[in-house]
Amino acid sequence: MNYQGNYAFLDENSKKEIRRTILKAVAIPGYQVPFASRELPIARGWGTGGLQVSLSLVGEEDVVKVIDQGSDESVNAVNIKKMITDTTGVDTTIHTIESTIIQSRHRIPEVPLTEEQILVLQVPLPEPLRLIEPSERKTKEMHAYGEYSVSWLHIFEQIVRYGKASMQSDYPVIVNGHYLMAPSPIPRFDNPKMNQNEGLILLGAGREKKIYAVPPYTDVVSIDFEDYPFETESFSGAACRMTGLTDVFLDELQDEKTGESYYLTNDQSYMLEVLNEQQNTVTGGGTHE
Repeated sequence: MNYQGNYAFLDENSKKEIRRTILKAVAIPGYQVPFASRELPIARGWGTGGLQVSLSLVGEEDVVKVIDQGSDESVNAVNIKKMITDTTGVDTTIHTIESTIIQSRHRIPEVPLTEEQILVLQVPLPEPLRLIEPSERKTKEMHAYGEYSVSWLHIFEQIVRYGKASMQSDYPVIVNGHYLMAPSPIPRFDNPKMNQNEGLILLGAGREKKIYAVPPYTDVVSIDFEDYPFETESFSGAACRMTGLTDVFLDELQDEKTGESYYLTNDQSYMLEVLNEQQNTVTGGGTHE
C-alpha cells in the first residue's frame, strides 16, 4: 500500500468524534444525532455519511463489503470500496457471511446479519417528517413528544387515493416503541429485516450531518393501520430466472431479443452463492468460488 496519509483517510480526532456520535445513536435507537460531517473526495449525496461511519470503525482485522442496490460491481460501490482499501489495506469480499462491515446503498442483504457484523446504510434524507414539516425545530419537537399523527395521515391519504400505501421505499418505521425513523431508501421488502436483527445497523447522512442507529435485537415496526396492515412488495407468481428463488427481492428485466419480462435476484452475491450451491449439488463437486 503506497498511501501515506491518515489511516482510513480521516484524522484521528474526526474519527473519535464520529465514534462518540455512533455511541449516542446506539444508546438512543432511532434518534438522529448531529455530527460534523467532513469533506471527502466524493460528492455529498453519493454515500459520504455512510463512508465516514465505515472509515471511523474499520480496523486492520475487518473485512469490508460494499454494495449499491444489490450489486457489488456498480461504479459507486467499487469507488467506495477502493477508497477504503487504498487508505487501510483491509481485505474485501462479495460474500455477506465473510464480512464484518457492510456498507450498502438502498438494500439490506438477503443473508441475515450476525452479532459480529455491522451494516452501514447510506441515507440521503434522514428526517422522516421533512416532506410534511420543513422546520427542523418543529420536527425535533414532534420527535420529542412523539407527535407522529401526520405520518399516519400521510399513509391514510395514499390509501384513500390508491387503495393501499404507495411508498415503494423509505417506508417509515417506529424504533424501540418511540422514534419515527427513515430506514433509508430500502424497499419495503427489507423493512422486516431490521426488526430484531442480530447485527448493528448504522445509518449515516453526510449532507444532512446526521447519524442514527438500530442496535441488535431492537423492535422495528413499519407504521400501518389495523385494517390496512403493512405489506411488502408482492412477487406472486414470479421467480428468479437463474436460481428459481421466490422469497427474495427481485428485479424485473426485459429480454432484449424476445421482449418478454423476466426476474432476477437483486442481491447479486447471494444469487451467485445459490447458483454455486445448486451446481455443487448437481455435480457433487467442491465449492465453486
